[in-house]
Amino acid sequence: MSLRPPSGLAGRLMTAQGLVIAVGSLTMVAATLLVAPVLFRRHLAQVGVDSPQTRKHAEEAFASSFAISLTIATVAALVTAGLASWFLLRRVAHAVEELAQAADAVAAGDYRVDIPRADFSSELQRLSYAFAHMASRLGDTDAARSRLLSDLAHELRTPLATLEAFIDGIEDGVVADNAASRATMRAQLARLRRLATDVRETAAAQEHALGLVLAPCDAAAIAEAAVAAARPRYQAKAVHLELRRPSVTLPVQADQERLQQVLANLLDNALRHTHRGGHVELAVVGDAHQIRIRVRDDGEGLLPDQLEAVFGRFHRADPARVLTDGGGSGLGLTIARALVADHGGTLTADSDGPGQGVTITVTLPAGPAHDRSTFTL
Repeated sequence: MSLRPPSGLAGRLMTAQGLVIAVGSLTMVAATLLVAPVLFRRHLAQVGVDSPQTRKHAEEAFASSFAISLTIATVAALVTAGLASWFLLRRVAHAVEELAQAADAVAAGDYRVDIPRADFSSELQRLSYAFAHMASRLGDTDAARSRLLSDLAHELRTPLATLEAFIDGIEDGVVADNAASRATMRAQLARLRRLATDVRETAAAQEHALGLVLAPCDAAAIAEAAVAAARPRYQAKAVHLELRRPSVTLPVQADQERLQQVLANLLDNALRHTHRGGHVELAVVGDAHQIRIRVRDDGEGLLPDQLEAVFGRFHRADPARVLTDGGGSGLGLTIARALVADHGGTLTADSDGPGQGVTITVTLPAGPAHDRSTFTL
C-alpha cells in the first residue's frame, strides 16, 4: 500500500485559514440577512411610513444597496484576510523549511551549516538560537572526539612500541628475560591501563556526563583529606607537602569525591614537576562569595605560552619525562578543569617562568552557610 506524502505546512494552514474565513463570512451574511430587514421595517413603522408603495420602494432600495455594500465588504475582507494569511503562513513555513534543511545537514554530519535566524516571531527565534547552540555543541563534541582519538593513538605508540621491542628482544635473545625487563613491561602495561581509565574519564568530564552529586561540603576538610592521601607519595620522593587551611568551615556546594579527585590530580602534577627535596603547598582561603584552593610548587615552572596549554589533553612540558619516571597520562589537568567547570568554578595556572614553580588555583562559588563570618587564614 502506497502512502501519499503529507501536504506542506503552508498548504494545510492556508486551507484551515480559508475555512475559518469562509465560515465567518457566511455567518456574517446570514446574520445580517436575518436581522437587517426586520430592523429596517421596524424603523419605517416608527417614523410613520404607512403607504404600502412607499414601504415597498424603500425596502427594495435598502435591499439593493445593502446587497451591494455587503458584497463589496465581504470580498474586500476575504481578499485582505487571504493576503495577510498567505504572507504570515509563507513566512512561518519558510522559516520552518529552512530549519528542517539545517536539521538534515546536521544529521548528515555538517555541524557548520548556517542556521537561519528565523526572527519572524519570538518562538521561532528561540527555536533557531537553540538549534544553533545544539549544532555548535554537537560540532565541538565531534571535533573533541576526533582529536581525542588522534591524541590517544599517538600516546599508545610509545608503550606499545616498548612492549613490542622487549618481547622481540627476549624472543631473539638480545634482551635478558629477567626481573628488570618484566618490571619495565609491567610499567608500560600500567601506563596503558591508566590511559584507558583517564580517556574514559576525560570523555565523560568534557561532555558533562559524570553525574555530579552536589551537596554542602567543607572545602578545607576536603583539602585536608587530599593532602593526607598524597603525603606517602611525597615522602617517598622526599618532597615536603604543607597544608594551610583556616580553622573555620569553608562551605561549598560540591561532589566531595570528585573535588578530592581534582586536588589529587593537582598534587600529583605538582609532585611530578618538583625535584627531590622541593616544597609543595596547598592553601585554602575563602570569603562569602568564593573559595580558592591553591597548589603551589617550587619546581620546574612554565613559560607564558604554556599556562593554558597545560590543561590540554596529553600535554607535557617535557615529553622525555614519560620515559624516565613513568609520567602521567597527560590527562589529569584536563579532567580536573572539566570537573571544576561542572562545579561552576575555574582552574587556572600561573608561573613566573622556568625554575620558578607553578601555582594552580581552583576557584569555586561559596556555598550556603549558617555562619559566614571570618573566612580568613
